Amino acid sequence: MIAILDYDAGNLASVKKAVEYLGYPCVVTSDPLEVERADKILLPGVGHFSATSNLEARGLSAVVRNAMSREIPLLGICLGMQWMFESSEEAPEVLGLAWFRGQCQRFPDRIKVPHVGWNQLRVRNTGRLFQNIPSGTFMYFTHSYWAPVVECTTAECEYGTAFSAGVERGSLFGVQFHPEKSGDPGLTLLRNFCEL
Repeated sequence: MIAILDYDAGNLASVKKAVEYLGYPCVVTSDPLEVERADKILLPGVGHFSATSNLEARGLSAVVRNAMSREIPLLGICLGMQWMFESSEEAPEVLGLAWFRGQCQRFPDRIKVPHVGWNQLRVRNTGRLFQNIPSGTFMYFTHSYWAPVVECTTAECEYGTAFSAGVERGSLFGVQFHPEKSGDPGLTLLRNFCEL
């Protein structure tokens, strides 16, 4: 069973629909006990970084940390990926998980913000999540803050600056784009995660 975390900051219905379309059982939940029993965890997210504080308030942060210690695969999408970094300029008082180093920053004022629409990936290390997704593939983005390029970056994108479009370390995965809105390539990525 795949647990899709509900913390009032995600397009949960479209993520659930995509996973079900691929034929994998899933549940949208904010129940820590249900998440604890999951084989995989999906952490979608849309909105302000401060929304991640709901994960702590609902007891989900501890469950996610425990899942990582047990090497349960976890995929963070958009805000869910940003939460894996140390912090964000958007809400500096709210700490991230610090599984990846660096702070998420706002795109520069000289470009249109938010970054919305299709953009091309530079896949630098196929890893497990980006299997059968070549460099140059377009994915759908919508975000105002970006995560830095780090050692564990598996895909980059360019929008005023280079940023991490995908990260991977062990059983931890994150993507800045929305695979559930990215057509066949996005479904391929979700399938790769579901089959881990």
